[in-house]
Amino acid sequence: MPKYHGELDAVLRALADPTRRAIVERLAKSPAVVSELAAPFSMALPSLMQHLRVLERAGLVTSHKLGRVRTVSLRPGALDVLHLWLGEMRTPAEQQADRLGIHLTRTASKET
Repeated sequence: MPKYHGELDAVLRALADPTRRAIVERLAKSPAVVSELAAPFSMALPSLMQHLRVLERAGLVTSHKLGRVRTVSLRPGALDVLHLWLGEMRTPAEQQADRLGIHLTRTASKET
């Protein structure tokens, strides 16, 4: 079992909700204030704040408050644990197919 299993579980749980996935997609473009994040959703601000807390506990986002304005950002490298796990889950057949593709590309380029 990978040593990052707990972190992976938290990320997967956080991303299981479509609202939180939409928030992460929006934050991938640029940081945003909470009111901007809330605009596309028909929910009360406290409900959106709950979603942000889940994302923050999972280590996906960070936030800071300046006066009355809270700005939320996607944490750099936040999805690395997910990417690493998905890479490890690739089947041996996929890896063999990748190696075969590389071999065929090299062979074809030597023939020309």
